[in-house]
Amino acid sequence: MRKQHILFDLDGTIVDSSQGIFSSINYALRKLEREELPLDILKTFVGPPLKDSFIRIGLDEQTADLAVNYYRELYKKEAVYQVKTYEGIEETLAELAKTKKIFLATSKPEFFAKIILEHLAFTSYFTGIYGADLEGTRTAKADVIHYALTKENITERETVVMIGDRKHDILGAADNGLESIGVLYGFGSKEELTHAGATHLVSTAKELITLID
Repeated sequence: MRKQHILFDLDGTIVDSSQGIFSSINYALRKLEREELPLDILKTFVGPPLKDSFIRIGLDEQTADLAVNYYRELYKKEAVYQVKTYEGIEETLAELAKTKKIFLATSKPEFFAKIILEHLAFTSYFTGIYGADLEGTRTAKADVIHYALTKENITERETVVMIGDRKHDILGAADNGLESIGVLYGFGSKEELTHAGATHLVSTAKELITLID
């Protein structure tokens, strides 16, 4: 597929940040004097906006806001650095950056996303880094993608592809008139990505190099 502008998701696509995310979720729940979550439920938090996930497990809106604040207490102090890069992703970013413009589009707050990329020394691969705001007015993936395209003044949607591991990435791309690539090494399943309408699927990061020409 011939594309010039590449949007990457962060969690589950560039990094496995589950250790920090899971510990921060359970920290927040302990602060609320609620039971910690089992692993299968914790995994569902990776991808969607954080507040939405807290509401999905039964918290009301006000309590979910408090949970997000507690989550960020631990996350900004230590959990933000608890990330592992996926095999081949740095080589893939470096290769694509030679001829393409690469952008980050994540539902993680932009503030934390920039810290992670700086920590990994990945910042130089990206033309722009875009994420959710801390106020909660821009959290949905479709909104983040729209924000990135608007800020970069990219109007030719056929030149853009969104890469991610969850249905939110694929649906967010479709909402903005973009093709998408689902990665199978992250937190989403083949069924989830296919059902969401991913244009292509890849099993490894390095497959992106040959798929995007």
